[in-house]
Amino acid sequence: MVYAKAAPKTQVVIESSGRSWVFPLDAEEKVQVPGSLGTTVVEIHNGTVRVLSSPCDNQTCVAAGEIHSHGQWVACLPNGVFVLIEGTGDDGQLDGATW
Repeated sequence: MVYAKAAPKTQVVIESSGRSWVFPLDAEEKVQVPGSLGTTVVEIHNGTVRVLSSPCDNQTCVAAGEIHSHGQWVACLPNGVFVLIEGTGDDGQLDGATW
């Protein structure tokens, strides 16, 4: 018999200005995140996360597009906003170590 803790659900962590917001990856949210330049809008939709808009000049964070897997991240460095997907990372799939 194998015993294990239940793995944490995959979640989105948004950090800015010393604050954190945490949502499940399957949430449907538009989060207005205050940063050093203004407000960055992060959308969680249909199992993906993206930066919809940000007040930075280069818009690299918007151009990064959607992220959807454990360990992926996107950041607006000028505005000080960081978005990360964390959790189990396996989404219920078998890996090479399973037999």
